[in-house]
Amino acid sequence: MPTWPIYAAGFVQVGWLFWLGTSGNLGVDPVKTLEHRYGLLALQLLVAGLAVTPLRRFVGLNLIRFRRAIGLMAFYVLIAHVLVWLVLDLQSPAAAWADIVKRPYITIGMAAFLLLVPLALTSTDGAVRRLGSAWRRLHRLVYPAVLLGGVHFAMLVKGWQIEPFVYLGLAGGLILLRAVPRTRTRPAFGR
Repeated sequence: MPTWPIYAAGFVQVGWLFWLGTSGNLGVDPVKTLEHRYGLLALQLLVAGLAVTPLRRFVGLNLIRFRRAIGLMAFYVLIAHVLVWLVLDLQSPAAAWADIVKRPYITIGMAAFLLLVPLALTSTDGAVRRLGSAWRRLHRLVYPAVLLGGVHFAMLVKGWQIEPFVYLGLAGGLILLRAVPRTRTRPAFGR
């Protein structure tokens, strides 16, 4: 099965949300709504990417061929999230820097974004070959990045809401599942 439908669905979703915002269909503050919807979509995709390996190990569902597409779409949507915040919300790099320094939830969100940059840049077959075993170590940065993204979301919402903690719990649980030792199955008839 090809991976292009994941890219197509991601690009369509980002474009559709942007169109809703420009046509006045995202409520009274379309910029904030768009910013939040992009951020949530990026977090959902990151968690989905984390689920690929546990699904293969524990359920037998092999979606490994889609993991790169899911991760790259998460990064693309995250870029859209950051651009809406920077260009449409703040409209000033100086204001963005002040927000990063002053507001801990933005500092944490930006740290998550920066951890994902080298992963996106090295998500090509050529980079995998050139980096060898270092590629796998580098791509473990996704774990703290997703956790930081969940913390960013939890700190962002007003009041106590369960949704951010569900995502944070899912991310933490999926990461912990990787620590479960692999059990070796016994070959049939003592082979």
